[in-house]
Amino acid sequence: MIRLRVLAPPGRTEAVLDAVTGEPGATHVVVLRGAGVEPPSDVVETDVAREAVDGLVDTLRGLGCCDDGAIVLFPLDTVISRYADRAEEAAPGEGVDAVIWDELLARTGQDARLSVTFTVMLTIACLLGAVGVVTDSPVTVVGAMVLGPEYGPLAALAAAIVRRRAPLAREAVTALVVGFAVALAVTTAGAALGRASGAVTDAALADLDQTAFVYQVGPFSFVVALLAGVAGMVALLAGEGSGVLVGVFISVTTVPAAGFAAVAAVLGAWPQALGSLLQLGVNVVGIVLAGLLVLLIAGARGRRRTPRTRPRTRRTA
Repeated sequence: MIRLRVLAPPGRTEAVLDAVTGEPGATHVVVLRGAGVEPPSDVVETDVAREAVDGLVDTLRGLGCCDDGAIVLFPLDTVISRYADRAEEAAPGEGVDAVIWDELLARTGQDARLSVTFTVMLTIACLLGAVGVVTDSPVTVVGAMVLGPEYGPLAALAAAIVRRRAPLAREAVTALVVGFAVALAVTTAGAALGRASGAVTDAALADLDQTAFVYQVGPFSFVVALLAGVAGMVALLAGEGSGVLVGVFISVTTVPAAGFAAVAAVLGAWPQALGSLLQLGVNVVGIVLAGLLVLLIAGARGRRRTPRTRPRTRRTA
């Protein structure tokens, strides 16, 4: 369940209570009159079945609670209550399949911002990917895949397109473009330094049996990207742990392709460099497209749910 706290603007507390008590999936309603200091407000708290949260938040937003008050969501790991059991039974659908759009946008929005941490992690991942390919070391390539933070902006971009959030889309695209540009520039400089010192030679690209998938775009490249993108978005929606996302990172060839493209360009192996960039593009498009499809289907399922109301039982003073 989700703990929902509303800072109800003055004069709208009764309307907020009507919305909360009229939602079958809500229970454990608490009202603290005058408890809100900044902004001045009454505080209304309730525990809501996950599948009912999105509709209730939309109703509260329509009451102006986001403009003159606030709506705060807290995930609850354990709730022991027969009232909670009744609320979850009354709410339409299954909680694990529910989409809380505000939660999803907030979570992906944090990962979509261009930051020093994001850029450093992406750069290190590209460097590791380049080393892994040049040394024909699958283990190092997999390490680069896990380390790369690029899935966050890709998921945010898919969510922003579905919800028509242009600012979030711009943040995600900026993070991807600038982050990969910096990572490629640093990796290219590292490869040039390695070639000048003799650590990287033309023979480095001669035998790549174990890591040739990085620059060879095959018939299953797009399929794998789609499947990984679906798994990643479903994991985000369900609030699954990092284990599923690590599997997604290992499945797609983004960071290693970018790193290898830089090395191949320095060594003048342009067909392999272009193949790596194509592999990068195929995986990025596949992940975003898969995320779009999952979110569109999830949104359509949410709209098809028939809202149910219960008789108003709240006592008024």
